[in-house]
Amino acid sequence: MAREKPEAAAEAEATPELSYREQLDFLNPIAQPLASRKLTRKLLKCIRKATKHKQIRRGVKEVQKFINKGEKGITVLAGDTLPIDVYCHIPIMCEDRSLPYAYVPSKTDLGAAAGSKRPTCVIMIKPHEEYQETYDECLEEVSALPLPL
Repeated sequence: MAREKPEAAAEAEATPELSYREQLDFLNPIAQPLASRKLTRKLLKCIRKATKHKQIRRGVKEVQKFINKGEKGITVLAGDTLPIDVYCHIPIMCEDRSLPYAYVPSKTDLGAAAGSKRPTCVIMIKPHEEYQETYDECLEEVSALPLPL
């Protein structure tokens, strides 16, 4: 138990957490529609719940595969991913299949919400009865976001 505390403290010092406003400085020009601070928290909370039930698709390749197969869910993209070419086709695929999507400011936060130490740029949250209320709330707010032109 005593060993865990110094490691956690060292880890926290090594990666200083940026505020939502500071993360906005690193956004890509294509990061639209961007989730508000409140919606970002809700989406990350929903991702954590979905991870417990193994109801997420993580990474560009996997998300792209399941969008093509017709799977339904909310697609969450990281707004600070470079180069943009890695995942710029995902929003278009979502629009073609009427899937809701939104950008959150940080790929590090997105990866952490999925229970990983590695950052990730795309996650698809699948619906599940265990967290249906949170999912529906996120779905409603993401669908209400204005799509880019």
